[in-house]
Amino acid sequence: MTRLDGESARTAGGTATSAAPEPAAATTAIPATAAPRPLRADARRNRDALLATAADLFSERGVDVSLEDIARGAGVGIGTLYRHFPTREAVVLAVYQRQIDDLAEAARTLPSTHPPAEALREWMRGFVRYAAVKRGMVALLRSMMDTQTDLFASARTTLRESAGALMRAAADAGEIRADVEPQAILQAMGGICMATDRPGSEASAVALVDLVFDGLRFGVGASA
Repeated sequence: MTRLDGESARTAGGTATSAAPEPAAATTAIPATAAPRPLRADARRNRDALLATAADLFSERGVDVSLEDIARGAGVGIGTLYRHFPTREAVVLAVYQRQIDDLAEAARTLPSTHPPAEALREWMRGFVRYAAVKRGMVALLRSMMDTQTDLFASARTTLRESAGALMRAAADAGEIRADVEPQAILQAMGGICMATDRPGSEASAVALVDLVFDGLRFGVGASA
């Protein structure tokens, strides 16, 4: 399996890619991805159901799961699936983008319901769930590296800035160390996800992520 850190400054699905140009000025804002053309409410529900079902099945059974099974699990016909996603590759790319969007959205919303450090912990746990889905898609994502470089570069930037915003907030609150870079945390979580690269290993991955989080809190407030 490839690194799963978004992708740990090396990959966005398996091998090295060129990073997208960074903004000229540093910012703590978390980037929002471009919204697709608006759909009717029923079409939006169908698309959301297809993406959620595909994510679950890719995580459980890998990318070779039949499109018919995805449609059946989402409660729609195969024709509806093809109207939204004409190819298997289109399903995979849409699921991948949805996972990145969900992590970015979580980074924006968790601070409103959790103290800064706990918001970071919950986001790190969510990264494990993203990695489990991506594990099932990684072979096909690798094959699209040359044609989807912008998507993967954008994903790296989104994950790095999402983690960075949460880490800065927690450090500013005095709840974690301020001397750790977001990329280091993404690489650590990517390594954890590689080491627990098998179905049903999410609990082990979460436990290891919690150890990384405890390391971020080590020594905070110990000397005054």
